[in-house]
Amino acid sequence: MRRNNFLYIFLFTLFSGSGLFTGQCFGQPPAVQINQQEPLKDNQILYTGKVWRNLYNYIKGDQFLFSKDFLNGSITINGKTFKDLSINYDIYKDEIITPTNRGFILQLNKEVVDSFTIIFRYKTYKFVNTQEDSLPGIIGFVNLLYKGKSELFIKYKKEIQLLAVDDKYDLFYRTYRIYLLKDRIVYQISNKHDLLKVLNEDKTQIKEFIKKNKSKISKTEPESFIPVIRYYDSISH
Repeated sequence: MRRNNFLYIFLFTLFSGSGLFTGQCFGQPPAVQINQQEPLKDNQILYTGKVWRNLYNYIKGDQFLFSKDFLNGSITINGKTFKDLSINYDIYKDEIITPTNRGFILQLNKEVVDSFTIIFRYKTYKFVNTQEDSLPGIIGFVNLLYKGKSELFIKYKKEIQLLAVDDKYDLFYRTYRIYLLKDRIVYQISNKHDLLKVLNEDKTQIKEFIKKNKSKISKTEPESFIPVIRYYDSISH
């Protein structure tokens, strides 16, 4: 179903006042303090969603990307961006949640979300909602690192390791994969060898660029792929 055909539920009564308030709900630790957003009576934010409950309190760790606290961010719905919101990203279920001033947490309908950003440790992370037709084999939110002729992005996930703590408690652990979109084909890359294999037609020039700039490419530093991919885009036809 097309996104613009979704019926939005107007939650003005839930979000009255000047912004989304932080609070403690269903075992969720208190959110960090954030700046107030613009008055909702001016923006009239429309969301669909349902009440969120934490079903994983019994598991060590948490299901969120960076922090169990709510973080400052923005959400774009049908091309319109709403800033200074308090949100968090559950990468186990690939869902976005936000607190309300009525004492509960709302899980947004991700089908109507184009993208969102989260600020963590003074760095802004942008996530876009992908579909099967745009990124074959990948569905859901991905962290967009670079967008030019090619695109570089990360897919974060959390999985549960059974009885990982003292043979008694399950444990959340994070995984991620780095992908390069080139010529409408998606490649998973982890190191310099993978990157050169994908950029094979210009491998000689790419190698010279890496050597000249003493580039160190590593999965532990996903941004390290960006200069090489940007250079490839500049010389490719």
